[in-house]
Amino acid sequence: MDVFILAIESSCDETSIAIVKNGKEVISLVIASQMDTHALYGGVVPEIASRMHTEAITMVLDEALKKANMTIDEMSAIAVTYKPGLTGSLMVGIEAAKTIALMYDKPLIGVNHLIGHIYANNIDDKMEFPMLALIVSGGHTELLVMEDDYKFLKLGETLDDAIGECFDKVARVLGLKYPGGPNVERLAKTGNCTYDLPQPVMDNTYNFSYSGLKSAVINLVHNSKQRGEEIRKCDLACSFQSVAIDELKRKVEKAFLETGIKRLVIAGGVSANGYLKEEMQKLCDKYDAKLLIPKLLYCTDNAAMIGAAAYPLYLKGEFSDFSLNASSVGDI
Repeated sequence: MDVFILAIESSCDETSIAIVKNGKEVISLVIASQMDTHALYGGVVPEIASRMHTEAITMVLDEALKKANMTIDEMSAIAVTYKPGLTGSLMVGIEAAKTIALMYDKPLIGVNHLIGHIYANNIDDKMEFPMLALIVSGGHTELLVMEDDYKFLKLGETLDDAIGECFDKVARVLGLKYPGGPNVERLAKTGNCTYDLPQPVMDNTYNFSYSGLKSAVINLVHNSKQRGEEIRKCDLACSFQSVAIDELKRKVEKAFLETGIKRLVIAGGVSANGYLKEEMQKLCDKYDAKLLIPKLLYCTDNAAMIGAAAYPLYLKGEFSDFSLNASSVGDI
């Protein structure tokens, strides 16, 4: 029997609801973005985000059901992101999911947002195990081994800033508009790697560190301004992006060599970066490994990935009770 999961995602500044069939087929997906509003402030304002989720969620639900030409009665379960994210934003989605599940007597499934990003790769492709999973987002940089569905072994993570956060901070110091990451990438395409930036130096582990690189860019810009020197923004963006992504490549290559695994999935908002895709494809070609990256629609926050990640939990009968609560932090 087919399994239809109604999934809700509200961890940051997108109100999204999707209906996903058997963990792979997206029957409908609606995303209400708050980007234009938060761009006025140079970043996401949590209080505004939660209020806008509250205003949008009923309309998004109605549109998702209308696009699918389905009713809630036809759903097998209700899934919702419960961690990590902005607490106020998460609570809007969780309370909506609880209300729907209670009113229609449907199982409730709490989903980790990071795991959702990984399972976005299973929508248009098929994840095969064992595989390496690289999570690159505004709040996380992690490298994992997945032996099977929901069987994770963490190899390493960032010890300070996440790569997405680093992109955003560099965008700000370069005077680029929010969202920073895509604008850094766009600027980098027009430049050359002429600035000598420090390679993140770590011991021989799988951990990451981006605070030093971020500080180097900030200090370089500040010192140049103090001396009245012109910053070649496109070259600095190119130099920064090259060093930041080279660190990801170095750790993934180490994992290829030491684990022997020949599959890599990339997950999280930074997976939308075209230069990252190109460099990881080159690395995978070198080791005859298969690379999976979600299509652009599923790289950023969306409810379809939550429906995909909820499906294995549904099959295992791992449901949440109504004490499910939001958490601003949460590892896999």
